[in-house]
Amino acid sequence: MSARKTAVGGPVVPAAVRQVERGLRQFYIEGNLLDASDLDDKSAAEREPRLLSRALTAQAVRIVTGFSMQEAALTVIDGEADQGIDGIAVVDGPDPHVYLVQAKWSKYGKAPSERQAVHELLAGLRLIDDEEFAEFNPRGRQLAELAKTLMSQGTVPVTQVIVLMRAEDVTDGFRHALLTGEKEFNRHGQVLDHRIILSSEVHESVRRDLAPRSVDITAELFPWFAITAPYESFQGVVSAEHVAEWMTHGSDLFNLNIRNPLGRTTINNALISTLTEEPENFWYFNNGVTVLCESVTRDRQSVRTPQQRPIVLNLHNASVVNGAQTVRSIAEAVAADEGAASAQVSVRIIVTGNASKFAKETTQATNRQNRVEARDFIALDPVQAAIMEDMRAELGLEYSVRRSELDPPADTGCSVVEAACALGCAHPDSRYAARMAGSLDVLWERGSQGTYDVLFRPQPSAFLLWNAVQVLRTVRRTLHRLRPRYKGRGAALTEHGVYLLTHLVFRQLDIDAIDEPDPDLEWARKAMEQAPALVEQLLPLVAVAIDELYSERSRIQTVCGDAARCRELVDYVATRLSGKEGREAPDKYRRAKVQRKRRRPNAVSVLIDHGILDEGAPVTLSSAHPVEAEALREWLAEDERRARATWVNHRSKPLLWAADGKQYSPSGLITHMWVLAEWADRPMANQGTARWTTSSGDTLADLAWRVLGDSDEASDEEADNEHG
Repeated sequence: MSARKTAVGGPVVPAAVRQVERGLRQFYIEGNLLDASDLDDKSAAEREPRLLSRALTAQAVRIVTGFSMQEAALTVIDGEADQGIDGIAVVDGPDPHVYLVQAKWSKYGKAPSERQAVHELLAGLRLIDDEEFAEFNPRGRQLAELAKTLMSQGTVPVTQVIVLMRAEDVTDGFRHALLTGEKEFNRHGQVLDHRIILSSEVHESVRRDLAPRSVDITAELFPWFAITAPYESFQGVVSAEHVAEWMTHGSDLFNLNIRNPLGRTTINNALISTLTEEPENFWYFNNGVTVLCESVTRDRQSVRTPQQRPIVLNLHNASVVNGAQTVRSIAEAVAADEGAASAQVSVRIIVTGNASKFAKETTQATNRQNRVEARDFIALDPVQAAIMEDMRAELGLEYSVRRSELDPPADTGCSVVEAACALGCAHPDSRYAARMAGSLDVLWERGSQGTYDVLFRPQPSAFLLWNAVQVLRTVRRTLHRLRPRYKGRGAALTEHGVYLLTHLVFRQLDIDAIDEPDPDLEWARKAMEQAPALVEQLLPLVAVAIDELYSERSRIQTVCGDAARCRELVDYVATRLSGKEGREAPDKYRRAKVQRKRRRPNAVSVLIDHGILDEGAPVTLSSAHPVEAEALREWLAEDERRARATWVNHRSKPLLWAADGKQYSPSGLITHMWVLAEWADRPMANQGTARWTTSSGDTLADLAWRVLGDSDEASDEEADNEHG
């Protein structure tokens, strides 16, 4: 029976093995932790599996000893004269232990369990026991001597660790060989044992190493009081200086929150102003901070009069679930003004233990007092955490869920908003493309009739999600390129028909393999090559279809947002495409080449006049200008706040920059950033509104053009009615 094939024609690589390989490469190979000098003259076909086998050895050492990756890599002796041992880990201290590791890597998760491997490992142990260190290579000799020195100090346990990239258990013959060899060394006491590590355990360890680190912080409260049941809790006053120290953990401090700190906003500016100008009033003006933690230990507390003295609490696996803006503002204020350190902050600490449901309910409840959107609560859905892990493990990509997180650069990942839009377009039912055309808020509606659960349950794979995102991005780019070529209803379709057209593109693509494991992303590459031509074909065809089905007086935006009409359109287009003469349609709304280009609108005024953006709406720097993106890349990487701002309804300076809390015009801020980044070849001018992107993926300029397109379309309709 032949092996099942992947989308690119090769045998199936199990998900666990793919993710382990990516993790091992990231940790040990790309991190240059392994000595590979003896492999320099080897071909890639021989070098790669040897490197992965060494990385697997190091990870096995990490599993059994808790060593850091750097320490584990130093235990690897694999190579010529390794005497059947791939790694020697010596644990000294109160509980001494020696581990001898042998690793068998398999790209397809089929590593053999051969008795010969056991015999080689035992032979190497005999050399160590007989002090025949010269038989080993230089690193092996050094570690073998260290192991024997420890073994000579008494009954020090020695464990043979066999790590195999296979899911199935080892054979009975393999276990028998291990047990037989152990009898030889255990005649005078229990010294030698073994541990078998299979792919599932390696996979779990790699996923754990890829996951965000837990945060441990200290809180000194005074005055304070405590509640012991049903959940141990503490409430009291903490100095601003102390709270500012928590920010050394960065965004990990807010892992359980539904939002990260939003950076500089008008509200945060007011917080900072209070902290620096009147710190004595901060406790009165601010609601404080809520922290959840898994466990707590009391470092210092008076026994006789506890409430009359400060209490110092060590919080394990802590997360600020309410007051993220407060913590970030305190850190900025203390860094800028020493006087802010004296401010007092109200802090509530709740010890949740393993009560994950209660922790989630607390996070939701403590955030209801602030303006929270439906999307924010999606951050608490375990499915989103699982997708984040899969994206990182399968493809090495980032996936941002929380609304205030900075969206990853386009080539390094995507946001949950972009993913949901792409999945909605890829869904066989066109109703989801129609719903999104009206408002993206529908993406977070829950329940059987909502959109969110349809798109994310069952959990989409990392490959499906990323492939769909690539198609949506390609359609967006193509429509952006085509938009200046169209007028009237054609231009309106490039704006309001993004999701409908993307849905139609998916229908024309071969999507049978869109969900297949494909680490090289061959499916996405082919789809991105085909999509632009499909868009150019579909755009005039859909415009004609709308005119024929609903008349030239129908509003494009209304049609694209109507589920029933979109379904009719999809069927109509499918029929036309299947006909011999129907694939081509008259491009009736294409601009004549001699027509003068339309004057660019004052985007800021348009957006404010029509109330398009809410006060405080986040915007991020667009990466659509490659030369500029490359010039600013390193400078932006130094501080994530440099690439984001928030919207303020101010006609001349509508962007409040997260990096310094000051307001700028869109173009003025771009120019200011170019100067700070010391970009020598920067242009003399820029269109700033085309460089700042909203959470919907549209630039400020895009939104303004869309509003004007709606107005023009409405005016055309009114004129038709007058003459009708």
